[in-house]
Amino acid sequence: MNPSSKGWPVVLVHGWPVTERHWRELVPALRAGGFDPLAVTLPGLGKAAESGTSFRKSDLAGWLRNQVAGLTRFSLVGHDWGGTVALLLAAMMPEAVNAIVIEEEVLPGIDVDIPAPGSEYYPNWHGPFNRAAGLAEQLVPGREDAYYGTFLRQSAGPAGLAAGTIRSYVDAYTTADALNAGLAYYRSRAADITDVRELEANPIHTPVLAIGGRYALGAAVADGLRTLATNVTGIVLDQAGHYPAEQQPEATARAVVDFLLGAGGDRA
Repeated sequence: MNPSSKGWPVVLVHGWPVTERHWRELVPALRAGGFDPLAVTLPGLGKAAESGTSFRKSDLAGWLRNQVAGLTRFSLVGHDWGGTVALLLAAMMPEAVNAIVIEEEVLPGIDVDIPAPGSEYYPNWHGPFNRAAGLAEQLVPGREDAYYGTFLRQSAGPAGLAAGTIRSYVDAYTTADALNAGLAYYRSRAADITDVRELEANPIHTPVLAIGGRYALGAAVADGLRTLATNVTGIVLDQAGHYPAEQQPEATARAVVDFLLGAGGDRA
């Protein structure tokens, strides 16, 4: 990576089943705030993964550490699985990561209730379905619109996502490689829980901003992170589902920029 010398680096890591398009509103807001946003796509999330890639989130955090090897100090913003990887990377690099934003993620093994109305909208079928060995491989090919489209529409809640955005996400995942990688993210759950338990025993002290959508995980994002980090600020975007950065971009950007500035991210 070649970060700009003019801005504090902010590494953005999206989740499943979206792409870097998720950050299209946040990136210009970060630049306007004096930051240097660097979007990274984790292996298999809409792009092909190398053969032999481990989808254990601690291994992906190690992969991400290699991607940002040129940065000595930076902030992290993670959405969905990107949030799990970001938090594990911060635990690996406490001297390098000055602040973390976690958008719509509860880490594996953290048992928190999703409050209403999010509990009525956020899907509860995709985790078990994705972990069922061999099932999705038989049912999804040729039905990607139904599989990914249904998840995206349900998890977005009443505000929804633009039809063109959903189309771009479904198209990005309509390959056998993307399907297999996406399933692997869920099927590493046992190993992921082991790593999260270690983090729970040794919480990080890096400041964390937890962003939830009222029609998705909501306050559960902050509640779950408080067992893993000692300094957590939680906000809930009242019109958003699982995609606050897309569904309430101005409010999300304002919260992220203010938080990063307060954490000292305005100083390279």
